Amino acid sequence: MTLRIYLAGPGVFRHDAIEQGQRLKALCAEFGFIGLYPLDKQVPNGIEAPRELAAWIYRANLELLGQADAVLADLNFFRGGEPDSGTSFEVGYAAAQGKPIYGYLDGQGSYAERLQRQHPQLCGMPGLDCDGLQLEAFDLPVNLMLAVPATLICGGPREALQCMAKALRPAPLG
Repeated sequence: MTLRIYLAGPGVFRHDAIEQGQRLKALCAEFGFIGLYPLDKQVPNGIEAPRELAAWIYRANLELLGQADAVLADLNFFRGGEPDSGTSFEVGYAAAQGKPIYGYLDGQGSYAERLQRQHPQLCGMPGLDCDGLQLEAFDLPVNLMLAVPATLICGGPREALQCMAKALRPAPLG
């Protein structure tokens, strides 16, 4: 059986979101997976009101997550010092269903180190953000609620899919 991988991440907001999905799905195919991209489903005619559209997208994404055997999540910072909130929800939803989750990040280091490197304006005194609130000190690259249930890979989707292929494929009989 070919495993289906839900492709979570803020790529859906790119100007070339459809093409990005096609690239990710082609990459999945290279590793013998079927990629499920949130924009695979087409909005039916007649849904135009913003809240109705939002509800339709929510249900469509949950349906795709339900069809998936595992999740590949882009957990890089998005619009600030945290991963995309929709992606974070999808990771939590997959974790609640017991699905394997693989997340990828561009850089190494703890959350505080990554934040300091990529968004120094959000940092205050060591161990604190710019509002004086504590930064997580668990030596994890993202919030523990994302890092603990996921296998985190430093790199991009290719490196994460390589790891998934090794971990999720049954060993050959022999």
